[in-house]
Amino acid sequence: MSENDDDLMVRVAWYYYVGGLNQEMTASRLGLTRARVNKMLSEARETGLVSISIDHQRAGTMPLETELERRFGLDFCITTPAFGFTGSDTGSEVRQQIAFRAVGVAAANYLKKLLIEQDQITVGTGWGRTIEQMTLQLAGVRAPHARFISMMGSLTANNAYNPFEVVHSLARRTGGEGFFLPVPFIADSIEDRKVLMSQRSVMKAMEIAHSASVCFISAGELTERSLLRLQGMISKAELESLREAGAIGDTNGIFFDANGQEVSHSLSERTIAVGMAELRKIKVVLLIAGEEKAIAARALLRSGIINGLIIDGDAAQGVETIGK
Repeated sequence: MSENDDDLMVRVAWYYYVGGLNQEMTASRLGLTRARVNKMLSEARETGLVSISIDHQRAGTMPLETELERRFGLDFCITTPAFGFTGSDTGSEVRQQIAFRAVGVAAANYLKKLLIEQDQITVGTGWGRTIEQMTLQLAGVRAPHARFISMMGSLTANNAYNPFEVVHSLARRTGGEGFFLPVPFIADSIEDRKVLMSQRSVMKAMEIAHSASVCFISAGELTERSLLRLQGMISKAELESLREAGAIGDTNGIFFDANGQEVSHSLSERTIAVGMAELRKIKVVLLIAGEEKAIAARALLRSGIINGLIIDGDAAQGVETIGK
């Protein structure tokens, strides 16, 4: 096969295996016959292209990655191929799930590489559906000396993507150790936060968090559809108050404005998490899945705390075009 055919085979594999498109949809999107798609999928398996991961560097996204690296001063950027869905393709929930899975695969591959290269690494994690997908896609690596630590209060909603479950899953899949902040994400009052932060177990967990070599976080948009609202972690009144203060997004308990700067708000004084000043001392990798997060992603990228970006192609195109 020619080099162009190799690149095309990678795209076929992404759409089919990661995106969940069937062969007919994949063929239609790429202007191919279904028979050719079927043949390429078979060759992808036979040649070892499709195994645990897909080599994104052959997916034709490098120009966009390079532009985002240059624009935001990143050490690296990994962009999955854009799926280019329209409203008639599938529902928004399905599109989001596909984006979560695509970024999860790419992030798991990156984390796996780190764990292989650094035997005693300490990895910090945030929470959310994108982070959850990274843990689900991680396989084939043993790192018994690695440590995983949640960078925010872990007693949140009981679901698979809360900080405690994320850390537990990473430790279980790698054989490493998991640590978490045994306190709520948001304390009831500023006084309660002071008491909780003074606890010996919390101080020990914070010490581990500050020693992290790398931290994986995601960003959310501050709307009624945000995870914080859907999980009932902030009220409608608090959301409106944050918006009035200039906040447009959040990450790990940090509420930020369009320039990625932390806004002054009473809610910030009650959150229990590693703050922005501490994150500046750590290698921070931002995971973004879903084009609806492009505005929040762009803002956080402008903050200067992000060292690496792993993002789905549709969201990446949104980030790249905002402000032009």
